[in-house]
Amino acid sequence: MADTKLLAGLDIGTTSCKISIFDPSGTYLGSASREYPAERTSSAHEIDPVLLREAVFSVISEAAKRFPGIAGIGITSFGETFVLLDRHGNPLLPAMLYTDPRGSEETALLSGLLGEERIIHITGVAPSPMYSLPKLMYVKSHMPEVFEKTARICLMEDYIVGTLTGNWQIDYSLAARTMAFDIHSLTWSQDMLDAAGINAGLLSTPVPTGTAAGRIHPALAGDLGLPRDTVIVSISHDQVAAAVGSGVLDAEYTVDGAGTVECLTPVFSAYDEAGMAKNNYCIVPFLNGQYVTYAFSYTGGALIRWFTTQLAGYASAEAKAVGKSVYDLLEGAPDGQPTGLLVLPHFAGAATPYMDGGSRGAILGLTLSHTEQDIYRALMEGVCYEMRLNQEHLLKSGISLSPLRATGGGARSRVWLQMKADILGVPVTALETPEAGAAGSAMFVGTALGVFPSIEAAAAQMITERETFLPRPDAASRYDEVYARYRRVYDAVRPLV
Repeated sequence: MADTKLLAGLDIGTTSCKISIFDPSGTYLGSASREYPAERTSSAHEIDPVLLREAVFSVISEAAKRFPGIAGIGITSFGETFVLLDRHGNPLLPAMLYTDPRGSEETALLSGLLGEERIIHITGVAPSPMYSLPKLMYVKSHMPEVFEKTARICLMEDYIVGTLTGNWQIDYSLAARTMAFDIHSLTWSQDMLDAAGINAGLLSTPVPTGTAAGRIHPALAGDLGLPRDTVIVSISHDQVAAAVGSGVLDAEYTVDGAGTVECLTPVFSAYDEAGMAKNNYCIVPFLNGQYVTYAFSYTGGALIRWFTTQLAGYASAEAKAVGKSVYDLLEGAPDGQPTGLLVLPHFAGAATPYMDGGSRGAILGLTLSHTEQDIYRALMEGVCYEMRLNQEHLLKSGISLSPLRATGGGARSRVWLQMKADILGVPVTALETPEAGAAGSAMFVGTALGVFPSIEAAAAQMITERETFLPRPDAASRYDEVYARYRRVYDAVRPLV
């Protein structure tokens, strides 16, 4: 094995993939990325798995040239979307994204056969067409000639892991995004698969997060420019990798993934199953017998980018003239003064606790005296209030938010981090780690290769805190008054849209 033992984390997303490289001390060295198109029509939301695979091979090849001596690559991916492969390993169909509208009738059929409560207990998720199993049923029913040729069903992680190594395995956290996995026995649920009419033999073998799949195929190693003894590791669903890459290994901390989507990921051992299901919180296997869930808003950083791109032309021009970032110009200082505006951040539909794709965004309380800066900060506040709403619902299910560790682009905003601390009432720490998901993957790879004696040692080595923001009682009190009104906004707006 190469003496340098460089560690790589490959993150496969909906429209792009990115590989990040770390040295054995955990120092980030650089990355490579590629995009691929997602096709969305009124009847189908799909990506081409061949283009995805080509993009993955391209970033690996670029990384191998720029960073000789890659000893291991950890694979993490988005969830739900599956690939059907023939006996030669070739994709048979475009891959349906979780937003694809197909599978609703099949979801209802599964609920009728097994009962919603039983499905929730087995799988940790409420029945929904977003998951893989109902969409697999759709393919089997509507495209039987294609399904008959299917020799293997994969999600994106095991699609790439299997292609690179010939060992078809999927980690527990990603398997849990199919609605076919038993989160208690950590095996494929025969009850779910029997009800769906899907053969378990078509699915990859479930393994713990961070399990090495083996060495890369010699031929592929040569094609991609990698050492022949490069080890490929099955990591996890992308949110789980981000948790580990933030040093969140138990309930001591909660992840605040402040990216395009705003996502809080708490760790827990005990929970109220009915309460979790009622408010659309999934239960995902994590490390050491623990679980995580995802409390999220579809529009976190996406809302900020929308405003600066579409509506902040004056501020953008002014920022350019004075040599500032438009974000710095609009944010101002973390003064703890609420704008008083109410923003329902459902500009791409509502995520938890509602899971209401028909909900829409709203900005309430505008007057002629409000400025671009007021609206910008109100958008930040709206995301924070939505997370506080989630915080309240989680608490009813026995899950409290620990101090937050913030990652993603939003973690660069001191104003937003202080706002979160004041509104949520917990300390918020920004991390130095530039890519939490990639760092989590590299930590698992380093542990699998013996670079680190344990994942805990890897976290101690690779994670550095930058700055912590503490709740300020006076500011919190002011935000509390606005939040009391915010709690009524969804019920008031939803009937109108």
